[in-house]
Amino acid sequence: MFYSVLLYDIFMERLKELREERGVSQEQLAKAIGIRQQTISQYENGITQPDIQTIKKLCDFFDVTSDYLLGFKDYE
Repeated sequence: MFYSVLLYDIFMERLKELREERGVSQEQLAKAIGIRQQTISQYENGITQPDIQTIKKLCDFFDVTSDYLLGFKDYE
């Protein structure tokens, strides 16, 4: 359980970091991957977790691996 919580914390941080580094708003990201802005906010604040399809869309959008986004690797 602790391991999954730790990884989710990394996911939340990396999602926000990637979005801000690229100068993308929550609304722009949400529109690009076909979800609501509130959902992006919930991901970044640890309220909800994305499904596998959404993780793939996020990885494609940011051009990173799922291992990086989910915290399994420290490099993109």
